[in-house]
This record gives sequence, structure tokens and C-alpha cells, in this order.
Amino acid sequence: MNLLVTGGAGYIGSHTVRALQRAGYTVTVLDNLSSGHAEALPDGATLAQVDLLDYSAVKDTLARVRPDAIVHFAALIEVGESMKEPARYYRNNVTGSLNLLQANAETVKAPIVFSSTAAVYGDAQSTPIPEDAPKAPTSVYGETKLMTEHMLNAFDRAHGIRHIKLRYFNVCGAQPGGQIGEDHPNKTHLIELALLTALGQREKMMIFGEDYPTPDGTCIRDYIHVADLADAHVLAVKALLDGAPSNAYNVGLGHGFSVRQVLDAVDDVLGTPLKREIAPRRAGDPPSLVADSHRIQQELHWTPQFTDLREIIRTAWDWHRTHPHGFKS
Repeated sequence: MNLLVTGGAGYIGSHTVRALQRAGYTVTVLDNLSSGHAEALPDGATLAQVDLLDYSAVKDTLARVRPDAIVHFAALIEVGESMKEPARYYRNNVTGSLNLLQANAETVKAPIVFSSTAAVYGDAQSTPIPEDAPKAPTSVYGETKLMTEHMLNAFDRAHGIRHIKLRYFNVCGAQPGGQIGEDHPNKTHLIELALLTALGQREKMMIFGEDYPTPDGTCIRDYIHVADLADAHVLAVKALLDGAPSNAYNVGLGHGFSVRQVLDAVDDVLGTPLKREIAPRRAGDPPSLVADSHRIQQELHWTPQFTDLREIIRTAWDWHRTHPHGFKS
């Protein structure tokens, strides 16, 4: 079967393309390469260098590829940046997604797996967070993902286009063996920043806020390995192709680690402490985001393989130490 993966040259997308190929699917990647890397794509994956804001090109690609299902990653993802550049985020994430949904409705009406986020929950009142928790994003990024979720619901009602929303938590790690990994143009993810600091590319690690209502005062996040997340996408595609109804699933380990705990684990893996500095809180950062992932485990039979934080960090370190400048290395 043919699949179209938007943003498939990005961090999560490129890992998922490989997982989809291993599952026997033929994959076409639609990516404008603004933050993705053609070098991250495996042999056998076809690249259509198209921007989702170009409606005609998106529709033409869908009509040509005629995918049996779509996996939609393509989006801007940085919480802090979204608060400073809201127009850019709404245009790219919301208008781009609307173009994809409308073009799909006018061509193949393929079911969609959507790359959503725990940021749709905002400052959750309970933890771990179930899928039916109130949606109250505290960042523009989270708002754009929630708006896309609403659009998916509307296109399901109007056109019968089924979808699965995967709301994942903090994605980390790299493909075991270090062939591909994280290489964003703007570095904001905690583990990536720590390892780049270890490589001497940054002077120190900044801890944004130490007065949160958490045991050590720093934010707590649920860290999910990118390979486990890729497997969740494969299961979601299979479910939709087997006729599953629209649904939403959290993807996470079900327990969290604080910023300090993550940095301590990095120190353990590297065998040397990183320099740290406390900085003010960042706008839009909730104190704690931990997933209740029982639904995806029970209904899609997903089980994470990477549950040890130090093992997750080691896979990321294998990538960064062998590719200190990302794919340009």
C-alpha cells in the first residue's frame, strides 16, 4: 500500500518512514525541507519537495501518489518561538493542515494519522493525563495543534475521513546505531541541548525555572523514545487501514522526569557533569506533562521498548557524538 508522509524528512518523520517501510508500506515523503533533511530519508522513499502552503502542489501530489493513508507530521514545533511569532505558526500549522485536509477531501479521501501533542492539554489539573482531559493549551503551538484536531473532526463529519490523533509527550533518543537522529535548525529539546553542551557547542545548560510546584522545582516531562513513537504510528496506520474509527491516543511512558533528573542522567552517561545555570521560566511551559497511555496500549497493543532514561540518552549520544554537526557531519 502507498502512504504519504508529510514532514517525513524531519526528526520523528524520518524514523517513522523507516518503520513504515519495515512494515511493508511504500512511502512518499512530502516535505519542503525547511527543517527536514533529505539525507535522513532511507533508500526507497520518494521525496516530493512541496510546501503545504502551496495548495495546488499539495493537491497534485495527492492525485499523483493516491495514498491509501496519510501520516501528517509537517509543522513548526517550538513552544517559545510560537509565543513570539504567532502568525507564522498559525499560517504554517493551521493553514498548511487545512490545505492538506481539503486537498485530500477533493482527491483520495485517505485516512490520516495526525502528529499532535500533549501541549493541547496545557496546564493539566491531573497527572497522568487521560485523553479526555480538558484541552486548554498555554502556548500558540498547542493552540495550532488543537485547531488541527478540530478540523480533523469536522472533515470526518463532513466527508467521512477517519483519523487517529497521536498526542505525544517529549520525544527523544535516536535510531540505535546512530544512523539518524535529532537535527533541528533551532535547538530547544533538553537532551539534545545537553549533549551538544557536552560536545562543546554550548557553554552551559540553562534550567528555565526552579520554582514550579514539583518535587525539585523544575518541570516534569514524560520522555518517549522516537523509535517507540514511530512504532505507534505504524500501529495507527494499520488500525485505520483495517477500518478503525477516528480516535485520539496519548503516547508516553506514563511517568515523568524533571529537568534536573534528566541532566543528572546525562551526567551519568557521559561520566562528567555539565555546567548549569538557572534562568527565568519560559512562557507557555506547564509544570508537569505525563501521559496516561493505557488506551493505546490496550486498543492498538503498543508497548514501549525504551523505558530506561539512561538507555534513551545513550542512543541520542551515539548519534550526536558521531554527527556533532547533524547531517552536515
